[in-house]
Amino acid sequence: MLSRRALLGVAGGLVAGCRKGQVDPAGEQRASVVMPPATSEPPLMDAPKSGDTTMKTRAHPRTHEALPVIGMGTWQTFDVGADAGERAPLREVLRQFAAAGGRVIDSSPMYGRAEEVAGDLVAETGAPPRPFWATKVWTRGRAEGAAQIEASMRLLRTDELDLLQVHNLLDFEAHIATLKRLRDAGRVRYLGVTHYTQAGLDELERVLRREPLDFVQLPYSAAVRAAEQRLLPTAAELGVAVLVMRPFDGGSLFAKVKGQPLPEWAAELECTSFGQLFLKFILGHPAVHCPLPATSSPKHMADNVRAGFGRMPDAAEREKIAALVAG
Repeated sequence: MLSRRALLGVAGGLVAGCRKGQVDPAGEQRASVVMPPATSEPPLMDAPKSGDTTMKTRAHPRTHEALPVIGMGTWQTFDVGADAGERAPLREVLRQFAAAGGRVIDSSPMYGRAEEVAGDLVAETGAPPRPFWATKVWTRGRAEGAAQIEASMRLLRTDELDLLQVHNLLDFEAHIATLKRLRDAGRVRYLGVTHYTQAGLDELERVLRREPLDFVQLPYSAAVRAAEQRLLPTAAELGVAVLVMRPFDGGSLFAKVKGQPLPEWAAELECTSFGQLFLKFILGHPAVHCPLPATSSPKHMADNVRAGFGRMPDAAEREKIAALVAG
C-alpha cells in the first residue's frame, strides 16, 4: 500500500487546479474539479496499527445487522449536473468510500439532483457494490409523499430502500402510514425520522416513544452536544440506531482549530487529522452508529473513512477532543 504521504500526494494531484468554492456540510471546500479517469483504484491508507483491514461496523440494536461506522451524506456535494467534469471527482469519492468498506449513503429529495447523481454513479461504478440506501420523504400530503418516494426509488435505481425517513418530521402523521405500508410490502427495510435543528430534539423524542421506529438522524458534533442530554439515551433505551448529520457542524469545527497543531495524543487513537478526531468523538458515544460526512473531494473522503479504523476514544478522550474546539 502507498504510504499516507504518497497517497495524499496522489489525491492532491488529482484535485490540482480546483478553484475555491462554497463550504460543504463536511467542512471541506466544494470545488469545480476536472479529473482524469482513474486508471486504477488507489489504496486508501496505511494499514492501521490495530490490524484492521476494513472499516469497523456496529450492529443495529434490534435486528443486529452490521453497518459500517462511517457513512456518506450527499447534501450539496452530489447536487451537480450531467457534465462529466462535475461528476468525475464524485466517482472517485465513491471508490474511496467503497474501498474502505463504506456502504451507507444518505440523500433526500430536498437535496436537488443528489439522488439522481448518486444513483447514476453507483450504477456506473459498482461502488459500493451493496449500498445501504437511505433517503427521505419531504413534502406535505399522503399522495404527494407516496409519489415522491416512488420518484426517489427511480432516481436511486433501486426497487428497495434500506431506510426511509420522514425528513425534519414534515407532515409526519400523513407519511407514517405510507412508510409502514411500504415496509410491509418489502419495499422498505427500516423506518426513521430526522430533524436538523436542536430545537427539534424534543419532538424527535416524543415521536420515538410513540412509534416503533428503527433509525433517528440528528445533528451532533464535538461542539453541538444537546442530543447527549436526552435523545441519545432515549435511542439507546428504545433500540433505535442513530445516524449523525453535520458531524463537523457545517465546517465550523475546522475554523475553531485553525492554526493549532494536531495534538500528540491523537496518535493514540490512530488519527492523523482533526477531521478523524472529530468523527471519532462522535463514534466514541455508545448510542451512535454512523456519522454522515459529506464531501466532493476524494482527498477528504480518504481522510474521513480513516476514522472508521483503529481504537475509538473513551469518555475522557472524548472530552479532550471537545476541549480542542471549546478553547
